[in-house]
Amino acid sequence: MSSQVIASTKNRARVLTEAEISEIEHEKTLYPDNQAVGLEALKIVQNHQGWVSDESLLAIAEYLDLSVADLEGVATFFNLIYRQPVGRNVILYCDSVSCWICRGDDIKNYLSERLSIDYGQTTEDNEFTLIPVPCLGDCNNAPVMMVGQDLHRNLTKAGIDEIIDQYRNKNA
Repeated sequence: MSSQVIASTKNRARVLTEAEISEIEHEKTLYPDNQAVGLEALKIVQNHQGWVSDESLLAIAEYLDLSVADLEGVATFFNLIYRQPVGRNVILYCDSVSCWICRGDDIKNYLSERLSIDYGQTTEDNEFTLIPVPCLGDCNNAPVMMVGQDLHRNLTKAGIDEIIDQYRNKNA
């Protein structure tokens, strides 16, 4: 986060919800200091809000008495902390060497074409966001991807069509 963005959020912290505060307070009992709670607080807010806005980041920093820069460093280090809005279904696509060897690039290209998005983008209907991950730990079933909490293995173009339709119909 640039110093200009940090300065512009100075007086714009949103108010954390009671549920967020309650969960953060619980996490504080599990860690030795507020610095260690930072990542958990980011995950809590993201779980409630869908992503971590600048205003939410500032609210967490103020609540935990942490510097905004330190918390931003944590947020941007972990690729599963979303610093911009994401679709209802986040697709984590494995781009490991195992998936690549098993034609993962072809499947990823088909997925991108089908959704009309590339890594880091969200579909126009806000249904899907596509994010690369270095490994999903299921190399013997490559190529693989996760949609939400669901792992999809041995991906094919026909399988991609079924998966997309399944999630679109679930939210229709």
